[in-house]
Amino acid sequence: MKSILEALQPLGRALMLPIAVLPIAGLLLRLGQPDLLDIAFVGAAGDAIFSHLGLLFAIGVATGFARDGNGAACLAGVVCFLVATEAGKVLITVAPEVSAGLTGVSADLAIAAWKAKAMARLDVPIGILSGLAGGLLYNRYSTIKLPEYLAFFGGRRFVPIVSGVAGLVLAAVFGFGFTLLSQGVDLLSVAITGSGAIGVFVFGLLNRLLLVTGLHHLLNNIVWFVAGDYQGTSGDLRRFFAGDPTAGIFMAGFFPVMMFGLPAACLAMYHAAKPERRKAVGGMLLSLALTSALTGVTEPIEFSFMFLAPVLYAVHAVLTGLSMALMDLLGVKMGFGFSAGLLDYVLNFGKATRPLVLLPVGAVYFVLYYGLFRFFIRKFDLATPGREAETVAAVAPPAAGGRGAAFAQALGGQANLTTVSACTTRLRLIVVDQSAVDDAALKALGARGILRPSNSALQVVLGPIADVVSMEIRDALALGGEVATKPAPAVAEDTVSLSSATENALGGATNVLAASRHTGRLRVELGDIALADEAALVQLGIRAIARPTPGQLHMLATDAVLTTLAR
Repeated sequence: MKSILEALQPLGRALMLPIAVLPIAGLLLRLGQPDLLDIAFVGAAGDAIFSHLGLLFAIGVATGFARDGNGAACLAGVVCFLVATEAGKVLITVAPEVSAGLTGVSADLAIAAWKAKAMARLDVPIGILSGLAGGLLYNRYSTIKLPEYLAFFGGRRFVPIVSGVAGLVLAAVFGFGFTLLSQGVDLLSVAITGSGAIGVFVFGLLNRLLLVTGLHHLLNNIVWFVAGDYQGTSGDLRRFFAGDPTAGIFMAGFFPVMMFGLPAACLAMYHAAKPERRKAVGGMLLSLALTSALTGVTEPIEFSFMFLAPVLYAVHAVLTGLSMALMDLLGVKMGFGFSAGLLDYVLNFGKATRPLVLLPVGAVYFVLYYGLFRFFIRKFDLATPGREAETVAAVAPPAAGGRGAAFAQALGGQANLTTVSACTTRLRLIVVDQSAVDDAALKALGARGILRPSNSALQVVLGPIADVVSMEIRDALALGGEVATKPAPAVAEDTVSLSSATENALGGATNVLAASRHTGRLRVELGDIALADEAALVQLGIRAIARPTPGQLHMLATDAVLTTLAR
C-alpha cells in the first residue's frame, strides 16, 4: 500500500498544476459575462482555458512525473495528447443522423464538429494519460544512446518521438473504443449526478478523508472534470461555468465548511487553549481562519488538529459530507474556480442557484463547528494547538534568503533529498533516510503537518507558501556545499558484492571501489562517476539516484530490488 501511495504522490502533485490556472480562468470568464463587465473577448479568454484543460493536464502531469521536471517531458506530453486526440477523431464511428440531409462541405463540417465535441468529453482523461506517458517515457529514455548515424535523435530528443508512438496507442484505444468509453462515462455520470444527497455526502466525506494522503485530487478530477455532459462540456465544475443549471451540486457544500465552519473551529481551539498560550497561538489561528474564509485553502487548519486530535478530523469529515447533502436538499448550486472561499462566492454569485441560502446555513455551521469542537476538546482533553503537553521551542526566523537552506538542513541536507517539489499547500519530497528529517525543526519553521506515505516519500504541509519554499530549497541545494548536511544517525553498514548487471551499469567491476547496503538504498563509491549508466540502473529497478559527494552514488530501491542487485 505504501508503494502505491508513493507512486501516486507525483500524480496528486501534478494534477494541481493545471488546476492552479482555474482561478484566472474563472475570473476572466465571469468578468466577461453580460451580468458583470460584458466584455466578450475577456470571457473568451477565460473559456479558452476551460476548453483546453486536457492539454494543460498533459503538460502538468508530464512535469510532475518527470524526475527533473525537464521541458522535454512537457513537450512529450503535448505530442502524445495531440496525436491521441487528432488521430483518435479519425477512428471514431459517426452516427448517420449527424450528417443527415447535408452534403459536401456542410456534411464534412458537421461531422468534424461532432467528432471534436465527442473527443472533448474525454479530453481530461486523455490529457492525464498523455502526461503520464510523457513523464514516464522521459524517465526511461531521456539518456538513451542511439547509433552514431542517429545520434541527433538520442537522449531527450527521443522522448517526444516515442511519446508520439504512445499517442497512437491511445488514439486506437479512444478511437475504436469511443462508443464503449462514452457509454461508460454516461453510466458513471448518471450514477454520480443521480446519487442525490447520499452521493454528495459520500463525496464530501471521502474528499476530506483522502486529504490525508493528497489523493483527494483524483476523486475531484472525476467529479469536477469528467462526470456529466452539457452541450459537450463535462464535469461539474466546467458545466457550472458553461451555464448548466444542474451543475454545482458537488461544490456548493464546501462553502459552509470553508467560509464558516473551519474559522469557527479555529475560534474554538483558541478559546480551548491554555490561557498562558492563547497569545502565542491566537495569531496563527486567526491567520488560518482568514485564509480558509477568504480563499478556501483549508489544509493548514486541518493539519493543525488532524494528528493531534484525530477524533476532531473525523467529526470534520462527517460535517463536510452533511453540508454537501444539506445544500443539495436545499437546491443550492454554487461553483468555484479555485476553492469555496468568499472571493469565489462573490465572483460567482450571479451564476449560482439560491446563493443567499448559504448565509443561514453558514451561520448554523459556525455554531455547530464551534460547539462540537469545544465539546470534544474538553470531553477528551484533546491536544489541539495551545494544549499540547510539549511545545516546539521557538527559534529565530532564518535570515532573508536563508529559508530554503534552513528547510534543506531540517530535511537532512543535500545528501538526503532526492526529489523536491510542491503542490498547493505541501512540500512533496523523496528522501533517502526518513530518520534524518528533523520534525521539530520543520515545525519551528512553520510546518503544520508532516506525512510519510512510504519509506521514502515525505509531505510537509506549509500552506500557500509551499511552492515558493520548494523553489527556495532547490535554489539552496544548487549552492552545493553552502547547505549543511545533517549527520545521519549511525546505521549498520552491510558491505555487499554487486551482481554483474549492477556492476556493468556502474561502469564495470573495476569502476566500483566500494558498495554497502542500507535501509532502502545502495551506496557505492566509483572511480569515475561519469561511467555510471543511469538509464541502465533505472531498468534494473532503481527508483531514484542521489549524488551527495563526488564519486558517490546513493541508489534508492525496494528491498526486493536491492536483493537482486546485491548479494
